Amino acid sequence: MQKLGDFKLPHFFNYPPYFTLQPVRETREKQVQLWKELILDYCRTQKIFVIGLEEEFPLFSNSVIERTLSHEAREAFLSALISEGRAEWLDKGHRRCLILWHRIQDWADIILNFVKDNGFEDSVMTVEEIRSGIESRGTELHGIDRTILMRALKLLEQKGKLAIFKGTSADDEGVKFSV
Repeated sequence: MQKLGDFKLPHFFNYPPYFTLQPVRETREKQVQLWKELILDYCRTQKIFVIGLEEEFPLFSNSVIERTLSHEAREAFLSALISEGRAEWLDKGHRRCLILWHRIQDWADIILNFVKDNGFEDSVMTVEEIRSGIESRGTELHGIDRTILMRALKLLEQKGKLAIFKGTSADDEGVKFSV
């Protein structure tokens, strides 16, 4: 089985037709499903949050079989993720895509579990501590994309689980948990 670093690639990755958008509807649906699962799994295990459509991305080419996904295929697979709420375009030109290997509600649940597991129910933390602090090491929150984190925190704020307050800079933003 072929690997990309420590990530095991699925068997279809070495099958040249999967690097070309398939014209038959049933075949294309299966192809799109396989690529969606691969993209989400790879991004989750490698902690990748943004894919640039026009940038090098390891999954979009396979040197072993000398195949590369076309721009149209890349956009089709990412658009399929978007239609399921698993990704969002970050720009109007559809060049950068935010990958949501966990939906925002799921990230909010992960934050609440992190708070409860670490006894932070009535604590104050900075946003940067949640993303890169000692407490978050070894958790899915460590290294989380700031945009995703802020959206999950705002969702929790709307539910009355915390309050976000501004500091003098973006690095000073704080969170008061009230779980």
